[in-house]
Amino acid sequence: MSARTLFDHVWNRHRVRTLPSGQDQLFIGLHLIHEVTSPQAFAWLRERGLTVAFPERSVATVDHIVPTEDQSRPYADGLAEDMLQAIERNTRETGIRLFQPGSGKQGVVHIIAPEQGLTQPGMTVACGDSHTATHGAFGAIAFGIGTSQVRDVLASQTLAMGRMKVRKVQIDGKLGQGVFAKDLILHVLRRLTAKGGVGFAYEFAGSTIHGLSMEERMTVCNMAIEGGARCGYVNPDQVTFDYLKGREHAPKGVDWERAVAWWRSIASAPDAVYDDVVAFKAEDIAPTVTWGISPDQGVAVNENIPAAESFPVSERPGIAEAYAYMGFTPGQPMAGTAIDVAFIGSCTNGRISDLRAAAAILTRHGGTVPARVKAFVVPGSEAVKKAAEAEGLHEVFRKHGFEWREAGCSMCLAMNPDKLVGKQISISTSNRNFKGRQGSPEGRTLLASPAMVALAAVEGRVTDVRGLK
Repeated sequence: MSARTLFDHVWNRHRVRTLPSGQDQLFIGLHLIHEVTSPQAFAWLRERGLTVAFPERSVATVDHIVPTEDQSRPYADGLAEDMLQAIERNTRETGIRLFQPGSGKQGVVHIIAPEQGLTQPGMTVACGDSHTATHGAFGAIAFGIGTSQVRDVLASQTLAMGRMKVRKVQIDGKLGQGVFAKDLILHVLRRLTAKGGVGFAYEFAGSTIHGLSMEERMTVCNMAIEGGARCGYVNPDQVTFDYLKGREHAPKGVDWERAVAWWRSIASAPDAVYDDVVAFKAEDIAPTVTWGISPDQGVAVNENIPAAESFPVSERPGIAEAYAYMGFTPGQPMAGTAIDVAFIGSCTNGRISDLRAAAAILTRHGGTVPARVKAFVVPGSEAVKKAAEAEGLHEVFRKHGFEWREAGCSMCLAMNPDKLVGKQISISTSNRNFKGRQGSPEGRTLLASPAMVALAAVEGRVTDVRGLK
């Protein structure tokens, strides 16, 4: 069992009691809500005559179903409009804060909470969304939960959970030119597999991790869930504190100094004990693109799609399924794969630094998106959109043939009008390449960094960003 890790510190401070089942009842410091997984939870509370225990500890936004082109009300999609009206009614009746479109604070739930300073070190964070692990970048322990658990948190501010083991994922060295946080986490997933983290929390550590910005750390932690881990986190440091200072909901004045002192104290001790440790070298990481139907099925852009024989026998049926669905063959080069759609956005890569990286590639390249390719950028929040427009990034994207959209989840999961058609191939900065994930039952998704997606858009094919002069 792990000892003296940040995970242990935070878990122990939030444990209310151990239940007869052997699970712990865990107090949740911050509960994030969106429109898709909350309506039934609120309905269950009403049916049982229950109230929201701590409405001040919940924050709501709308992101999954929000259209990114025409946001006039009522929405053209009747179900989306119903969901929006439901969360408006539910939050109004329970006194929960709601960041609506047009408020300046709306956006993807895992982007708006950090940028508002709501996510802080030492917290437990829960949300009815798989990628809640994002908030672990701040030294929080953050879990995605189901609708019945959303109900439990609303009613009691607690969850019944089994304690996880802790794996230290140590990454040291300097990332090479053209290699980004997205490549780092895709590389880790490739090596540890999509199921390798089951039963674990991942502590991302090492000089590479602590050399990343907060937004890059969020990208890494966001995809811990894709490796099977229930959560992923980074110990808080000066980078964390500098990001949080001055944000709306961050502590102020003397409270700030006290908070920083406490945040420092909960970091994993030098002699912390882990259940497992794995190590990576940053120089081994290249720009990475997925070729299959799971985020761990990726290769360096200059590699070929691997042969089935290179995988364990137990995995080969899934590998064959991926070849068949994607229409790829073993030994086929990843570079040169033609694309139909290029999407930049999502809770993984929809932040201002992601848009800057993509715009920089377009400026260096100088070309425009070919007519056969649809390319669009969806800022992760209204605040990101405003900041990008203040810098003129929207003009860069439009100049090079991209559409510039409103904030939302968009094609990451296509619960809105942004969807693939037929067997289109999308290169995407999002987090999942599952079958049908981007809206078409036959649509195919390649995951990559914002820089790689931008370059693929103007080239019309997967291209190694390291070759761009």
